Amino acid sequence: MFKNKLYGLVFLLLFPFLKEISGSTTPSPAKPVTLNTLPTWTPTEVKKVTTKSITVNASVYFPEEAQTDDTPFITADGSKINERNPRKHRWLALSRNLLARWGGKIHYGDSVKVEGISKQLDGVYVVRDAMHRRIRNRVDILVGPNDKIMGYWEDVKLTKI
Repeated sequence: MFKNKLYGLVFLLLFPFLKEISGSTTPSPAKPVTLNTLPTWTPTEVKKVTTKSITVNASVYFPEEAQTDDTPFITADGSKINERNPRKHRWLALSRNLLARWGGKIHYGDSVKVEGISKQLDGVYVVRDAMHRRIRNRVDILVGPNDKIMGYWEDVKLTKI
């Protein structure tokens, strides 16, 4: 045992770069932090961090092949829709120009606040699906066919939370 430790010390002294390659789980010592290096926030900088809302058009969709693709109960991010009550998820689809995958600022799984439709549909939703590439600046709210909700709304406010 002592012999192995001695060999290890010799190797570390002769080849210090091997420690980086070996995948050692020993953490490096923490660097001291001075108060001068801590970030400070002023009220004007806090306003810059807050997200802006965008104006979009909104509609609703049902999880059925006529309105989606050949797998209507699987969203674009791989989530499975409850077939009996799709609306309980509070999920929505965004047009591709708004999604980060295609250059937008919103990712799958992000929560967004929708305002300007109705008391019944306004609220916080999770982004789980994407719309066809021809559609731009639109949000599509997932509802079930039994919910009897139809419509198209303009000037809907969408805010990333």
